[in-house]
Amino acid sequence: MNILIINAHNRVNSFCSALAEAYKEGACSFGHQVQILNLRDMELDKYLRYGHEKIYEPEGDVLKAQELISWANHLVFVYPTWWGGLPALLRLFFEMVFSPGFAFKYHDRMGKKIVGWDKLLTGKSARIISTMDAPPWYYKWIIGDPGGKIMRKGILGFSGISPVKTTYFGSVKLSTEKHRADWLKIARNLGQKER
Repeated sequence: MNILIINAHNRVNSFCSALAEAYKEGACSFGHQVQILNLRDMELDKYLRYGHEKIYEPEGDVLKAQELISWANHLVFVYPTWWGGLPALLRLFFEMVFSPGFAFKYHDRMGKKIVGWDKLLTGKSARIISTMDAPPWYYKWIIGDPGGKIMRKGILGFSGISPVKTTYFGSVKLSTEKHRADWLKIARNLGQKER
């Protein structure tokens, strides 16, 4: 299987980066072909004020990311949950990379004003691995898993990616070295078991 790991943490020495590497190690040991795309290395700043007034032609890092996504059978998103959702870097990535014509295509449905769309990334699956300072049970059951819902339904599902599995690690702020070692082992095992 071709697996693309998308690391959306902006720091090199983050725990998310360690989780991405652990997942890669596990997946490679099982014979999967794995690449990591670190969003911090992409030149996305120029898109911060892009207004979508004209037809968008992907180029540079955005085009390379689309090529990697096309290559992959399985996508793994590793990111910190900040303010209850996705970090800004990942949101900008989705806005530019999951663009119309690549991830989806709008069309009129039976000549009516209701907008329909084609899901252009069908046949791919995904896993979300997210760290957080809240305990995962609190995030999922008390505040309702807002970031996970956006990812599963609003972005990945909208583009046809299914199934989408979720793994949360937290509280990172209160974690011990043993907790983090156990979480890295879980990430490594996930890489080995992904199908």
